Amino acid sequence: LGIATAYERYYGVLKRLGSSPLSRSSLILSKVLSVLIMEIIQVIILVAVAVLFYGWRPAGSLPLALLAMALGTITFSALGLAMAGALRAEFTLAGSNALYLIFVLIGGGILPLDHLPAPLASLAQLLPAAALTQALQNTMIAGKAFPGGAFLTLVIWAVIILAVAIKSFKWE
Repeated sequence: LGIATAYERYYGVLKRLGSSPLSRSSLILSKVLSVLIMEIIQVIILVAVAVLFYGWRPAGSLPLALLAMALGTITFSALGLAMAGALRAEFTLAGSNALYLIFVLIGGGILPLDHLPAPLASLAQLLPAAALTQALQNTMIAGKAFPGGAFLTLVIWAVIILAVAIKSFKWE
């Protein structure tokens, strides 16, 4: 989303949108909403395939897992849009890919956080990638305690990054 939006700005598409009645916040919120809608469709298809063909039965709290996914989507979409609205397209491309790799490596999705060096694990706990991973893991396991800290971290990141994206977004 961030890379595509950065190139929309580079090619002048956003400049044309900027001359319309569409506000920055409306553009950003509509782009985030479009990602959420696409994600809902994908989740419905994936869950249907898992249930029908593989006999999968959710063990944890599916509504909380969906809430965690929505918060993660809002957070990372806003991060991409904040970069796209403030940086040149090439920098957004490089920065988005670099952040993706960093978040994958220290977010707890591939390697558990307790396998990281202690200072890095402490830093990772404050980042949205680790919060999303923990929220999803704890909501999909039956009997696990509500991951309040992870949800709070995601909410804080979502609000802050969304505000930064709306405030710093430039049409051209």
